[in-house]
Amino acid sequence: MADRYVFADEAGDFGFNRKPRASRYFIVTTVTLNDCRVGDALMQLRRELTWRNRNLERPFHAAKDPPDVRGEVFRLIMRYPLRVDATALEKRKTKPKYHSDTEMYKLAWYLHWKEITRRIATSQDRLFVCAASIGTKKTRAVFEAELRSVVRQVTRAKYRVGFWPSETDPCLWLADYCCWAVQRKYETGDGGPLAQIESKVTTNFDAFAQGGKTYY
Repeated sequence: MADRYVFADEAGDFGFNRKPRASRYFIVTTVTLNDCRVGDALMQLRRELTWRNRNLERPFHAAKDPPDVRGEVFRLIMRYPLRVDATALEKRKTKPKYHSDTEMYKLAWYLHWKEITRRIATSQDRLFVCAASIGTKKTRAVFEAELRSVVRQVTRAKYRVGFWPSETDPCLWLADYCCWAVQRKYETGDGGPLAQIESKVTTNFDAFAQGGKTYY
């Protein structure tokens, strides 16, 4: 029996339209660990940056951190054993029945989780799954329920699920960084960030890559 820790983040919005600020993809990214030492290292890096007069008033956040800080975080990530998996759904190829925030969230998680859960844990293992909480105060409970439902459907291992604010666990900062790198490649074609962690990425699945039909 082994313990596995899975930390997850999502990228993209739930706007199903072609407005300039709407994302093209909704992406789920998970980071699988055998222990949480990398989270401890991220906390220590934050302290070290403060000693260097780079005092960060908030946790690491890839989209907001300056390039030199991102470089430090990516180099730290590469020093630890971990597995990154990502599933991207092109929203315009998603059937209209999924054109709502909760339905899209559930679909993305199901397509992602059913592919990787059997690869990261056996029925004899214990699996801790923690996703960064999203949504308004009203919708967070719905998203959490959808996450728990998906995990329950396809997980063989004994499991527990957390749905936590991203600032509460440094391993969620790790998931944020990995998800941001994946998103940059899909949304802007900038593969530089993803290239920095490429050897850690086990799967990067474009769920509708073979589909040609679009709905908006």
